[in-house]
Amino acid sequence: MIRTICKDMFFLGLKADTATKDDLSIAADLLETLKANADCCVGMAANMIGCKKRIIAVSLGKDKYLVMLNPEITKAAGKYETQEGCLSLDGQRTCTRFRKITVKYQDTLMRSKTQTFQDRTAQIIQHEIDHTNGILI
Repeated sequence: MIRTICKDMFFLGLKADTATKDDLSIAADLLETLKANADCCVGMAANMIGCKKRIIAVSLGKDKYLVMLNPEITKAAGKYETQEGCLSLDGQRTCTRFRKITVKYQDTLMRSKTQTFQDRTAQIIQHEIDHTNGILI
């Protein structure tokens, strides 16, 4: 189900709870909502649809998406400053990101994964993980 985008700054500032297999319907809604906003959005976190769970969805290009439950950055390198926007916030803001990150997470089958990302995909994932930690740009 496509959900409404949350703009409540208090709620978005809360740390998300660990996701479990009982939260897979939230992951499905998150992915559907991301796809519905593909013209203006490349990533979303569950709190952006009103669910305080550690789940993110990221666009990897044309019709390719990745959903991560309980993502955690385990390595980061190549710090730089950039400008980002967010569906939950107005305007663009300056933030610091890393060019290359390694992320430990669970997929939608609850299997543990570790994967390395770089450049734009790494930036998107960092933005969404920040959301799960209650950090806004």
